[in-house]
Amino acid sequence: MANKRAESAESAVPFPNICNALIILGSKWAFPVLAELTAGPLRFKQLQRNTKVINTQSLTDTLRLLEKAGVVRREVFPTVPVTVEYSLTESGNDFRSVLGEMDRWATKWGAPRAELQ
Repeated sequence: MANKRAESAESAVPFPNICNALIILGSKWAFPVLAELTAGPLRFKQLQRNTKVINTQSLTDTLRLLEKAGVVRREVFPTVPVTVEYSLTESGNDFRSVLGEMDRWATKWGAPRAELQ
């Protein structure tokens, strides 16, 4: 009986897979990091300089989350010192369309920022 309830609850959700996108966007700093990486691969320090307000630990945590989600690739180069570069994966590049749709919706229907604060 519990299985039937779980199945009916899943089928009642109109967008069952959206949770994956919301987990990514739920991270406080995911959007600025993704926005920076849309321009191309960046090293950690450059990404930190570009995002300015994100401290080192928060940026590290965000990059790990995005890497685990499969939207960011971490590539280590055997240099001295070691060079680490971050870029969007194919999934990450495709995620840009999600952000674009959100931007279009906000342009059409969203309240001005001043009204939300």
